[in-house]
Amino acid sequence: MRHGRKIKKLGRKWAHRKALIRNLLFALFTHERIRTTIAKAKEARRFADRLISFAKENTLSARHEVRRYLHDESLVHKLFTDIAPRLGDRQSGYTRIFRLGPRMGDAAEMAILELVSRKEKEVKKETKKEAKKEKETKEVKEKKPKAAKPKEKEKEKEKPEKASKPKKTKEKPSKEKAKE
Repeated sequence: MRHGRKIKKLGRKWAHRKALIRNLLFALFTHERIRTTIAKAKEARRFADRLISFAKENTLSARHEVRRYLHDESLVHKLFTDIAPRLGDRQSGYTRIFRLGPRMGDAAEMAILELVSRKEKEVKKETKKEAKKEKETKEVKEKKPKAAKPKEKEKEKEKPEKASKPKKTKEKPSKEKAKE
């Protein structure tokens, strides 16, 4: 019988496994996409979906439950105010796993674990549009020459140009002159 075999041990003791899962969750909620092994991704997905479900409740007890796993208050705030509302219409399945194939060094199967609705796509589009607008405004500003003040033009005409003095060059003594 499989009593007590629900959790994958990942070849680690309890404390190390707990720290690993916390670090994976921290990275997932911070970057909304992480690259890891398939076994770690599957285990982290269980906890991530559970924490997002708590965040959707948006109660004080749910916040305490999330704080048990995520010790960074700013990340808890991001989870409750940013991530959970984006995933509000879904019942479950807040994350997805893409298989990448074997890793070069040890042939471990790699995967990408990401949130289903990522915010980065929207941000990238906006930044591209803003960059294009900034570039256009810079070009327009550079094309317009600044008009010189009329008083300065008159002063320039009045001043005669000074004749440049020829520069004196030192002649190097040649070998013939040195012998004499």
